[in-house]
Amino acid sequence: MKKKQYLCRQIANERTCAMKHKYIYYLIVFCAWVLVACTSKDEPTPSDSKPLIILDTDIGSSTDDLFAMEMLYDYDRRGLCTLLGVIVNREGEHCAACADVMNTWHGFGALPLGLVRNGIKKPKVWIDYRQMPYYKLPDSTYMFRRSIADYSSLPDGWELYRKLLSQQKDHSVTICSTGFLSCLAQLLQSEGDAYSPLNGVELVRQKVRAVYVQGGVFSVAEEADYNMTQESNGAHTFFRLFPKDVDLIFSPQESGQLVEYVPEQVIADISWTDVHPVKQVYMTCNCNTGQRMWDVCTVMNAVEDDYFILSERGTVVLTPECFTVFTPDEKGNCRYQIQRDAMWAQQILDKIRTVATWRPAL
Repeated sequence: MKKKQYLCRQIANERTCAMKHKYIYYLIVFCAWVLVACTSKDEPTPSDSKPLIILDTDIGSSTDDLFAMEMLYDYDRRGLCTLLGVIVNREGEHCAACADVMNTWHGFGALPLGLVRNGIKKPKVWIDYRQMPYYKLPDSTYMFRRSIADYSSLPDGWELYRKLLSQQKDHSVTICSTGFLSCLAQLLQSEGDAYSPLNGVELVRQKVRAVYVQGGVFSVAEEADYNMTQESNGAHTFFRLFPKDVDLIFSPQESGQLVEYVPEQVIADISWTDVHPVKQVYMTCNCNTGQRMWDVCTVMNAVEDDYFILSERGTVVLTPECFTVFTPDEKGNCRYQIQRDAMWAQQILDKIRTVATWRPAL
């Protein structure tokens, strides 16, 4: 009798354990299903988080614009960003032609291109390579192909902004401004149109994730920022109208000051050919001007922020003399790159040199 009772209890215990194991199994399966479902709905996939970038450049003067463009082409080819378009904020069809040559040579000839038409009149030119699109080979043919036949047909920069922004998802676009703020100021002043009923301020607030600006001085400033003093009206309009709930990251003068890519090294790094727009600029123009890679730091920060340390959050005010005054504020939308050391500068230069040696597929 006792043996029978013992066997009954053992069978009951085994059934209970089996039920517990079954319950635990279903619980694990259910939790895993919930985790997958939540992840697929709430966490962005890599393609969703990839920056969609509009470049706003004053190409035609300093050569760091050329390397900034090369960095973005490389990022796009590697799937780290999507380049939506290029806006030229330095007046003149020659400048637009320079951007067209760069886009075409790197395989991005179909990129939308815009040009400022009501910008700064005759700003200072540091390295004048605006004739680069018209360099010729010994047989008198043009050295570089272009994709646009008539630059007078290009849209104004602010109009291209409106078109590109209206086509994208909310809070998805990153703007890299590596020159004057003319086109951005004109965008913010724009009214609703066929692209969007929103005015410029609301369109930026709805579509833009962040704006990276090459400009500002946040260390001990002996002089005001160059880009902003050259176009002070546009700069003040930009600061007055820019939405305070959209991130604004500055790549100041002191950030890229240590990153110098000397002409001899540029030419040596592109020794495999002479038919290269950047190399030809360096072989034709006097580029030994102490050029630093300020613009490159701006676009790199937009894609590879691991290279940079940003300040705390705060607000930035532009003084009448175009000094940038930062005030810490945990609710502020502004940050700026902290100046680094020579070892960091070498890392940035090595990165630029790697990209500069890229060869197009034949």
